[in-house]
Amino acid sequence: MKKLLLIVNLVLFSVNLSANEVHFSTKDNATIYAHLQKRGSHAVLLAHGAIFNKESWGVFEQQLLDNNYTVLAIDFRGYGKSTKGSQSSALYQDILAGIHFLKTQSDISEISVLGASMGGSATAKASVFSEPGSINQLILLSPASVYQAEKLKGDLLFIASADEYLAKGLKVAYNKAPKPKMLKLIPGSAHAQHIFKTSQADALTNIILDFLKK
Repeated sequence: MKKLLLIVNLVLFSVNLSANEVHFSTKDNATIYAHLQKRGSHAVLLAHGAIFNKESWGVFEQQLLDNNYTVLAIDFRGYGKSTKGSQSSALYQDILAGIHFLKTQSDISEISVLGASMGGSATAKASVFSEPGSINQLILLSPASVYQAEKLKGDLLFIASADEYLAKGLKVAYNKAPKPKMLKLIPGSAHAQHIFKTSQADALTNIILDFLKK
């Protein structure tokens, strides 16, 4: 048991060592802190839910890295060291700033954004206000709301648990959204990042990884 714990601790330590803390500014002068872990030329920006933070992606984040995706996990304004700027609720600006940061990295050629719950709402709104072509793929995991679904950009993946309270609204947003798009409903009632704590974690991860490979 002690040997197993030592191995686990060494793995976690090595992951933390490879994560570089970065920060960047939004248009309303918030400062957003994030962890950047570089692998391949396809970057995935992770936008957490309301009770989570940039450290909350755990095993899923590691699976992205193992599949050669560069990962930028942000702390929204008001979380961790990130500051609020002049518009405390303008979370979508944090994602737009993250996208701009990734576009300044010469070794990044493709950008996907995954937002969960609150982060899903911010991700959707960021997509609407983003420059055409700046987001290749958009993944909305149980978004709390979807801003102007008909104006979303990029290849779209909508995901939720089939029995969670937001599933009905997600279907409505999906029907309004432009193509190409995909809707996946997972068995159960867990919400957003909480799905990663259930028996459906592998199914959710595989859906996302398969989508990113398209």
